[in-house]
Amino acid sequence: MTAATTGRTAPARRLLRLPMALWRALLLPAALIALWWWASATSGTYYMPTPDVIVQTFGEVWTSERFAVDVLPSVGLLLTGYALAAVIGVGLGLPLGMSARLRALVEPVLEFLRAIPPPVLVPLLMLLIGLDSSMRAAVIVSGCVWPVLLNTIEGVRAVDPVLSDTCRVYRIRGRRRLTTLVLRSASPQIMAGLRQALSLAIILMVISEMFASSSGLGFAIVQFQRSFAIPEMWSGIILLGLLGVLLSVLFALVERRVLGWYRGVRAASRGE
Repeated sequence: MTAATTGRTAPARRLLRLPMALWRALLLPAALIALWWWASATSGTYYMPTPDVIVQTFGEVWTSERFAVDVLPSVGLLLTGYALAAVIGVGLGLPLGMSARLRALVEPVLEFLRAIPPPVLVPLLMLLIGLDSSMRAAVIVSGCVWPVLLNTIEGVRAVDPVLSDTCRVYRIRGRRRLTTLVLRSASPQIMAGLRQALSLAIILMVISEMFASSSGLGFAIVQFQRSFAIPEMWSGIILLGLLGVLLSVLFALVERRVLGWYRGVRAASRGE
């Protein structure tokens, strides 16, 4: 077989492998849906509707004005709190990671604050801030900042000392050293912290809306449960899961772009 023939057949082989990869990705969700369908159909309980009822209810509930009233504000709140947590976590993690003395000074306070569960702060934040979106964003920030902060600190501490000495020899200091060495070296762990914070942001968004809100996904799910609108409640839960999957996919695309150099270095070290 010639090189030209091999070059022509390589894309065809990738196309043939694509349906199989897609099938493997959908196999487990399809099996879980089938199991759910069987369990709900045989249970005979009103509290566990079949998937077809939930899908029909999903279209009726979340394609109406509820999408603008509940879904969009929740997503905006989630992204706002997440962005604030990312800025605060990275902003505080850089100096704490670079200064051992500063880290030793504030570490007891950080450990004390980190041990407080964010949902416990909801009553306090309600008193201090009030029942508005600022309070709900503060709840998200209070929980999401920790994985970003701690991963940033550890990423900065793990900077290669040889590279650090090289920067010192070539008199690369200040802002240039921060951007070319520190942030670049710590970026894999920073991205790991941001990924953990994303999952927490969804959880805390729902919790804050359940406790103190008159709109949003969390509020809607609780209202459906209290009014025994069980298919509507399940549709809200499914929507939260789909939102989590969508945000995870988008984050993976951003992570692949940001850490493209890191993946290239690892592939080169493995001889790929």
